[in-house]
Amino acid sequence: MKKAGHWILGVILSFAVIVILLISSFEAAMYIDFSFYEKEYKKYNVLPELDMKMEDVMYVTHEMMDYLRGDRKDLEVITTVEGRKQDFFNEQDKLHMKDVQGLFIGGLHLRLGGVVVLIFCLLLLMFTRGDWKYIIPRAFQITLGVTGAAVAVLGFLLSRDFTAAFIRFHEIFFTNDLWLFDPAEDYMIRMLPEGLFSDFAVRIGIILSVGLVILLICSIIWKRKTRIRRTN
Repeated sequence: MKKAGHWILGVILSFAVIVILLISSFEAAMYIDFSFYEKEYKKYNVLPELDMKMEDVMYVTHEMMDYLRGDRKDLEVITTVEGRKQDFFNEQDKLHMKDVQGLFIGGLHLRLGGVVVLIFCLLLLMFTRGDWKYIIPRAFQITLGVTGAAVAVLGFLLSRDFTAAFIRFHEIFFTNDLWLFDPAEDYMIRMLPEGLFSDFAVRIGIILSVGLVILLICSIIWKRKTRIRRTN
């Protein structure tokens, strides 16, 4: 394999790392600390809107999040809402969340695919005698520059008009209008106001940025070490 091919493998490997980190940032933001949800429910005054106790809202939250990653088969969650025992989710909620579950599980599969691509590219670099210790940190820094610019542009757009970006996201990733809810009729949209998703976007952005910085530092250290070996 020619040298250019080795560099292409290095860039593909680097993008695979970015994809793995991105999906992992989403998962970490959603699952690593459930106290975040409790703080958000207090921040947006969700309990009076639902006429529910915090423990009941958190029970619904845990069940919903288990459903999203396939840990439970359905979304029938019986709890006390407005003073009576009932299923928290209506039929539209369940249909929409089925779509969301497919999107989330698809993301987990994409991350697994990223791991496969990463390993394949690394092995191919080794077997074709590519100078992978030299190529990978440099290819990653190139990839990180592109990713960093994209993240910066996306962050700017979200900060300017999150509502428009939120609507556009749903129009792109969902082929129906089940995501259009009426707060007067739907408990789920009262539990999950737009502000919560905005805060989630910030949370994901912070986790992703920290991960990218750590990887950048590691690539710089790796690059310096390979440079020292080459000069010795």
